[in-house]
Amino acid sequence: MKHLILAGAATAVFALSAGVASAADAPKCGLANGQAATGTPINIGAIVSKTGPDDFSASAQAAKAYFDCVNANGGINGRPVNYIIGDDQWSPEIAAQLAAKLVDDEKVVAMVGNSSFVECAANANSYAEKGVIAIAGVGVPRECFTAWTYAPLNAGPRLSTLAVAEHINKTSGAKKFVCIAPNIPNVGAWACDGVTVWANENGAESSTILIDPGSSDATSVVLQAASMSPDAIILSLPKGVMLPVLVAAEEQGLNETIKFGSAASGYSLDVPGALGEAWNGRFVVNMEFQPLDAETPDNMNWRAVMDAHAGKDVPRDTFAQAGYLSARLATEAMLKLDPAKIERDSVATALSEVKTFESDILCAPWYYGAELSRHNANNTLRNAITDNGKWKTVSECAAVNDPELTDIRAFEATLR
Repeated sequence: MKHLILAGAATAVFALSAGVASAADAPKCGLANGQAATGTPINIGAIVSKTGPDDFSASAQAAKAYFDCVNANGGINGRPVNYIIGDDQWSPEIAAQLAAKLVDDEKVVAMVGNSSFVECAANANSYAEKGVIAIAGVGVPRECFTAWTYAPLNAGPRLSTLAVAEHINKTSGAKKFVCIAPNIPNVGAWACDGVTVWANENGAESSTILIDPGSSDATSVVLQAASMSPDAIILSLPKGVMLPVLVAAEEQGLNETIKFGSAASGYSLDVPGALGEAWNGRFVVNMEFQPLDAETPDNMNWRAVMDAHAGKDVPRDTFAQAGYLSARLATEAMLKLDPAKIERDSVATALSEVKTFESDILCAPWYYGAELSRHNANNTLRNAITDNGKWKTVSECAAVNDPELTDIRAFEATLR
């Protein structure tokens, strides 16, 4: 199958207590012993939306970088990770075919670092039926956050979109919003509905525009949004679709009269420079994780891993942070197992027992929550604004006020 990319790569998670890389150090991964793993490979899979309206594969590419680092440092107690990435081409049918190949033919012990707009809806049920846990880097559709064995490291488009709307409301008094999102089942409408529900409960209002990410006209879209006379336009779009909308907004002078915000898909190191001076201080994004340039131990280790094991063309963005974390978490869990007994059942048990996964990249410790029927552990987020060609953090970690999190918040209360 041409859309299946085979990549022999290993990633291991390191214990924070053992030390992490400084900006000048080599990355710390797995056993950190500098010895290449030579044992029997452990198959781990990932499915991404790479070929299509936008390349959404940064999460798995970062996970691969971490697994490569692990393989070069002892592997999983001597066993390398064979990391197999499949490109679903934004097609649910191809996503299902890839999952069948990875789960049934390649016998993967888990899925790690997934990032797709269609994969969760296509495969979440089959993963649960076959005892496969997916520690996704980036969940997008609602099904990624409502499945028993699917647990993303990111917050998801609904929380990320709502968080930036809340911030704009708090800092500017904006009361009338337009949310623009892709017309993909359980993605765009679900994400924008979070803003609508919050707005209705807080004396504001919000309208939704859903677009075809592969064929929409950016100027028509932004003019349609502007015709609703909003105080703020919130974009819940993949970066490759989002940037043309912002360019069109600038051409119409809308960036000078309307507040613009974006879900975490807009948080990438290259975005402020790509937008230019006209957007200085005028574009707010939700970050989901630590600032990309933060000089904290694990964030610096993420950058060191990327510099050592990922090409310069692989984005250094919030989704790459998520992929790194997913691979680190999976490695850490597997390192606790007898290497001779690493199989699907034992890995599923180890992953489901993760109750406190810590990283300075996260606002709060991440947990699997085996007692829950769904997973959305990353729900405390930050925001940033364009500032002279860079990002400036403008809010610290804050819980997102989404009524859909009622069951999650109740569970978290039992962990304290």
